[in-house]
Amino acid sequence: MSHLQNLLLDTLLGTKHVDSAALIKLQERSLCVASPGFSVMPSDVRTLVNGFAKNPLKTRREGLYFKEKDYKCVRADDYSLYAKNENTGVIVVKTHLYLLVATYSEGMYPSVCVEATEKLGKFVPNACLSLLW
Repeated sequence: MSHLQNLLLDTLLGTKHVDSAALIKLQERSLCVASPGFSVMPSDVRTLVNGFAKNPLKTRREGLYFKEKDYKCVRADDYSLYAKNENTGVIVVKTHLYLLVATYSEGMYPSVCVEATEKLGKFVPNACLSLLW
């Protein structure tokens, strides 16, 4: 297991309010690392990248189609997307180089998922650079 994957597991899944997580390289539009069992297809990567590339208000109106589910977008700005589908949701935080993706499922607190993902999003650029060297 890589240092980046450990970072995702410890800081996000360790909260017990994040079901799965991934880190996507923005420039390459490719998956960098993901939690075990969380497969993010290229179409899902495009959906998330395009969620930021479009006008965030448009993304908020249209919602997201991620992992074969329609999600209602409850927040969309230049740095964060929050979307939900019944008792599940996806949180996406954009950094300069990456998209940090976290999901939550029924019985988990969305607010804890959001807080952990946003905090890690502030830490990721520096952590990734130091782990890659």
